[in-house]
Amino acid sequence: MLKNLPMVTSREDKKEGEGEIILDEEENNALNNPKNKMDVIQELVALIEAVQSIGDFRRTQRKEAHSLVRRLKLLLPLLEEIRDIDTRIPEAGMTCLCNLKRAFLAAKKLLKMCTEGSKIYLALESEDVMIRFHSVYEKLNQALDGMPYTEIGISEEVKEQVELMRMQLRRAKKRTDTQDMELAMDMMVVLSTEDDRNADSASIERLANKLVLHTVEDLRTETVAVRKLVKERGQNAETNKQIVDILRKCKQIAGLEVTGILDDPTVPKALAKCPSLAVPNEFLCPITLEIMSDPVIVATGQTYERESIQKWLDSDHRTCPKTGQVLAHLSLAPNFALRNLILQWCEKNNFPLPKKEAPTSSDNSNVEQNNEIYSVVQNLSSNQLEVQRKAVRKIRMLSRENPENRILVANSGGIPPLVQLLSYPDSKIQEHAVTALLNLSIDESNKKLISREQPIPAIVEILQNGTIGAKENSAAALFSLSMLDENKANIALSNGIPPLVGLLKKGTIRGKKDAVTALFNLSLCQANKARAIEAGIVAPLLHLLEDKNLDMVNEALSLLLLLASNSEGREEIGQISVIETLVQFIKEGTPKNKECSVALVLELGTKNPNLVLAALQCGMYEHVVELENSGTNRGQRKANSLLQLMSKSEQNS
Repeated sequence: MLKNLPMVTSREDKKEGEGEIILDEEENNALNNPKNKMDVIQELVALIEAVQSIGDFRRTQRKEAHSLVRRLKLLLPLLEEIRDIDTRIPEAGMTCLCNLKRAFLAAKKLLKMCTEGSKIYLALESEDVMIRFHSVYEKLNQALDGMPYTEIGISEEVKEQVELMRMQLRRAKKRTDTQDMELAMDMMVVLSTEDDRNADSASIERLANKLVLHTVEDLRTETVAVRKLVKERGQNAETNKQIVDILRKCKQIAGLEVTGILDDPTVPKALAKCPSLAVPNEFLCPITLEIMSDPVIVATGQTYERESIQKWLDSDHRTCPKTGQVLAHLSLAPNFALRNLILQWCEKNNFPLPKKEAPTSSDNSNVEQNNEIYSVVQNLSSNQLEVQRKAVRKIRMLSRENPENRILVANSGGIPPLVQLLSYPDSKIQEHAVTALLNLSIDESNKKLISREQPIPAIVEILQNGTIGAKENSAAALFSLSMLDENKANIALSNGIPPLVGLLKKGTIRGKKDAVTALFNLSLCQANKARAIEAGIVAPLLHLLEDKNLDMVNEALSLLLLLASNSEGREEIGQISVIETLVQFIKEGTPKNKECSVALVLELGTKNPNLVLAALQCGMYEHVVELENSGTNRGQRKANSLLQLMSKSEQNS
C-alpha cells in the first residue's frame, strides 16, 4: 500500500497568488478619485443589464445560466447604495469593486458562450462548462470578501442579502450535477461508426431534437459556431472531430449537404473562381447559399432551389426552412420570374449557371407511390399467407427507404395490422413485422401510434423465441420505443429486461449492441436498475470488458456506471477483480476507456474506501496522475476527484 501520498487539491482550489488583484497606476488613482467610483458603479450596473439582455441560453446550460443572471441581479441594491453615498469609498471598498468588475466580465463572457457557442460542444463538454461556472462563482465570492459594509454605510438589509447570495454561490460550487446520461448515451450511439442502421437514425433524430438542431437555420448557425470553435482550438483536437461528426450526421438526417462543413461559408462554391463577382442575395438558395438554377416557391411564399427543398421535404420536414411556419401543402411552384432574372444576370456577367438535370414531374410518381403503399397495407390483412408475407416484406423495405414512406404507411392504417402480425405463427412474418415497426418508429409521431396498439408484449415474445435477426431487431425496436418514458415501465412490466440480458449474453455482436443500448435506456428508470441487476446483467457486461474484439468497452463501462448508483449493483460490481480490470483500462485503454474507468472507480470508491485502497495496490496512482494532466476534459476532472479521494482514503487507513 502506498503511504504518504502527496496532498491533492481540487483544480478549482486557489493557487498561490491566484485571486490577488494587483492594481495598476490608473486603478490606484481611481481609489482616491470619487468620480471614478461612479464610473465603476455605472460599469457594473451596465454589465448586469448586458447579461440580462443576452438571448436564449443553450438547453444544456440553461438552468445554471439563469441562476447566475439571477444572482448578479441580487447585487444591484448594493451597487445602488454605494452609488448614492456621497462620502469617499475606502481603499478596500474600491478594491472589491474592481475585483467585482473582473468577475462580472468573466460571467458575461461565459453567458455569451452559453447562448452563442456550439450546442454540440456545450453538450459534449457540459462538465467542463460547469467548472467554468464554478470559477465565476469563486471570483464573485473573492471579490465580495472583505467588503467594508460598515465603513461605507451599507444597510443591514442589503448586507444580509449579499451574504445570502454568497452562501448560495458556495453551495452551488459544491454541487456537482450528474451528467445527462440519456444525452450521453445518445452521443455515444451517434458517434459509433460500426452500425448505421435505422435504430441509430432514431438516436440522431432524438439528439438533434434535444439540441434543437432540426431546422435549416439551426444547423446553419451551429455550422458557423463549429467553424469558429475549430478555428480557435485547431482541427486535430479529438473533441473537435466528434463535434464535426455529430453535426454532419444531424445535417444528413435533415436532408442537407454534409460536405465542406469547415469551409468558409461566406463564398458560394460557384463563385470560388471569381471572388470579385457579387451575386444578389435573392438569387441564392437560403438552404445551400448557392445560386439557384431551378427556383421554386413553397406554400409560405419563400423561394428555394428545387433539389434542396425537395431533400428537405423528403427528410420528413413539414415546415418552411426559412420561416419555420408549417407548410399548408407540399406543392412546389416554379418561380419563372426569378429564374429569368437569374438567367439575364448570368448572361450579362458571363457567369455559367450550374448544370442540373431537367426537373421531372413528381406529381404522378407521388400518386403512384401513395396508391402502392395503400394497396400493400390492405394486403397485410389478406387471408392468403403468401400475400401477407410479400406485403409485410414490402412494408419493411418501404419504411426503410425514406421518411415520407413512414408517414404514408402510418396514414394508410399500416400500424395496427403490423402489430397484429407480431403474434402470427410464422417466423418470417414476425421478423418482417417487427423490423417494419422498428423502421416506422424512427418517426416520433409513429412511436406514439405504435405504442397505442400495445405491441410491447408481442415484441418481447419475439425477443425470447424468434429467429436471430428477429431477436436483434426486437431489441432495437424496444430501444426505439423506450425513448417514450412510459414505455420504459411497460417494457419492464412485460418482462422485457431478462431476454435483453439473455441477448447480451449469447447474441451476435450486432445483437449485443442492440441489447446494451436498449438496457441502458431502460436503466435510466430507477426501478429498472434493480430489475436488470436481478436479471444478471453485471456478468455479461464484465465479459464485454474482457473481450476486446467486441469493441463495446465504452458502452459496458457507461452502463456499469449507471448501475453503480444502485446499492445492489454497487455491491455486485465492486469486486477486487473488477477493480483490477478498471485499473488496467486506466493504464492502457483509449482516452474514453480511461475516462469511463476512472469515473466508475470514483463512483464505487466514494461508497467503499477499501476499493480505492485496492486500486492503489494495483498501481493505479501514477496513471491517474498522468490522466489528470493529459486525459480528456472529463477524464481530467474525474482523475482529480479520484486523487483527492485516494489521499483521504490513505490518510484514514
